[in-house]
Amino acid sequence: MNKKTLALFVAIVLTMGWAMFQPRTAQTAAEGKTPLVIVQSFASKEVRPGDVWKVYLKASDPEGRMKYIFATVSQPGANPYPVSIIRIKGENQKELSGYIYLNTIPAAQSNFFNLTLSLTVNIQGAGGFSQPAVFPLSFQERATQGAPPEGVFKEQNLGPISVTLQTVSGGDAQTN
Repeated sequence: MNKKTLALFVAIVLTMGWAMFQPRTAQTAAEGKTPLVIVQSFASKEVRPGDVWKVYLKASDPEGRMKYIFATVSQPGANPYPVSIIRIKGENQKELSGYIYLNTIPAAQSNFFNLTLSLTVNIQGAGGFSQPAVFPLSFQERATQGAPPEGVFKEQNLGPISVTLQTVSGGDAQTN
């Protein structure tokens, strides 16, 4: 395969992969369906290493098609984390309110102070993906995790973000 053909092939594959994870709001609107929507969200921007970080979500799909929450953690200088997929229970597939959580206990055993990461959340259903919600997080020694707005979210555990955080030292990521 020559270089031009290879470059074209790579571009097509990347475009198809990117398109697969894009919200399908235009398509669902054209089909007369209401798109999946994350109506409201909240997460504290700072926690202490070792805290359990709660990310509150409120989402709706009038047609009851919400199936999974996709959570992607990214951290500067660390190896890519796998996507964490949380199944949405049947009773929550139309109206969803509660929290997903990231266990940062391994961070308490390492030098995670001043570390930052980002969490991107999408909800997937029969009609595609919702718009992403992005949450920054930094670890601070004296941080106090903020509470969500009163009366907005249920205090319902929707599931864990299944990744083990990594420390980054000298350009190398280490799993704790």
